[in-house]
Amino acid sequence: MSFQRNRDLLVLTKSFTKNPEEFEHEVELLHGLLYHAETMDVFCLANEVVDVNRYKIIHQPPVIWQTAQAKTLKPFVFINCRN
Repeated sequence: MSFQRNRDLLVLTKSFTKNPEEFEHEVELLHGLLYHAETMDVFCLANEVVDVNRYKIIHQPPVIWQTAQAKTLKPFVFINCRN
């Protein structure tokens, strides 16, 4: 399975006894995990739009996606992580 490799990862391990093949396999598994976790659908589920102008918190994924894709946000409109 081939995943995007356009990111830099800093991987810290407690032991240096792993051979390079095992280490590369673990890095590939991390890339696979991040490939599925960094989708726009997951982003929309984990975030919300806070619109202070209208006193609303918006949870609908299409609105969150549209707000995240905007070049600039309106004043007092924020993308907030639900965590």
